[in-house]
Amino acid sequence: MRIHPFQGLVPTPALAPEVACVPYDVVNASEAAALAAGKPHSLLHVDRAEIDLPPGTDPHSDAVYAKARENLLALQRAGALVRETGPCLYVYQQQMGAHRQRGLVAGCHLDDYDAGLIKKHEKTRRDKEDDRTRLIDTLSADTGPVLLAYRDAPAVTALVEAKTPEAPRYDFTAPDGIRHTVWRIAGGAGWVGAFGGVPAAYIADGHHRVASAARVARLRRERNPRHTGAEEYNWFLGVLFPASELKILPYNRTVATLNGRSPADFLAQVKAIFGLGEDAPPTPAAVGQVSMYLGGKWYGLRCPAGPDADPVARLDVSVLQDKLLAPILGIEDVRTSKRIDFVGGIRGPAELVKRVDAEGGVAFSMYPVTLAQLMEIADAGQIMPPKSTWFETKLRSGLFIHTF
Repeated sequence: MRIHPFQGLVPTPALAPEVACVPYDVVNASEAAALAAGKPHSLLHVDRAEIDLPPGTDPHSDAVYAKARENLLALQRAGALVRETGPCLYVYQQQMGAHRQRGLVAGCHLDDYDAGLIKKHEKTRRDKEDDRTRLIDTLSADTGPVLLAYRDAPAVTALVEAKTPEAPRYDFTAPDGIRHTVWRIAGGAGWVGAFGGVPAAYIADGHHRVASAARVARLRRERNPRHTGAEEYNWFLGVLFPASELKILPYNRTVATLNGRSPADFLAQVKAIFGLGEDAPPTPAAVGQVSMYLGGKWYGLRCPAGPDADPVARLDVSVLQDKLLAPILGIEDVRTSKRIDFVGGIRGPAELVKRVDAEGGVAFSMYPVTLAQLMEIADAGQIMPPKSTWFETKLRSGLFIHTF
């Protein structure tokens, strides 16, 4: 793995809690506007610049990208974002309750992404790529970091353990209760050497951001007749975490109707394939188990084994799709069906109960995909089913901005 210290834009310590914001893609425009209300320095004014334009503005219009650039420059003029004095790396720690994860913020090389050393496990949508590609190109900056995982490397862990007793650059708790702590590493040559022993990294969250950054790099190379490969646009903003510290939550499912079946008929069909235990816990306890909520009751399902040779087909979400959602409920394509919805595990099973009790249908509480399963699939060059993983905690945007 190649990593790269960079001389980016960072918030002043006093304004870091206001500048830092949730990722652009976990909120809609109205939610972004509410979060940024009364916070003129929030990076949401850049990542979701439509919130500063008249209601109903097309979020993909020329005006939005122009406003994003205007707002980024305004944050610099106001002194909310300042340029680092030299190339840096950073240790970025997040703590949610008892869970702690510590990653290294660095530039990651887009050639490593194209060569498969930075591995993906999801497909991307062209429309979402187009949006971020245009924003990154307009700003000449990566404002949102990509969450990457790597198999634990003792040399890197030792460096982190030596760094974190020092006084941090930032240390604040966000409104959602998650604590964010950052240590600045000037230069970082020893860290670059330590990462040379890491054979690969895995995109955990941020597939569209990487794909968009890669497209921008290709555009810049085409436009630059003197391209050498040393330009800053060849790198994107990543935060690399050891796999042992990352936490994956489930991505649960709700289906609006039973596809014309009565509850009794539906239960009988499910029982024939999965078995059916009554009064099951709302959260399954192990891989191969699914908790199903229907008619005010929780049922326990046991997934039949998928093909041993296929790591994708063995996933619980794949078995549920192939054995229940498609043949019984008629959900052939979860990407396009309007009858299925997905609920991030951070909301818990109570959200599933709330939705089914209010709207009818059925819900499925999944056991989380493991990092080992994700890496096995990525190593095989395969793609995970849509909405398979929910990583928590989410990286905050705005604490480090990579410019080129």
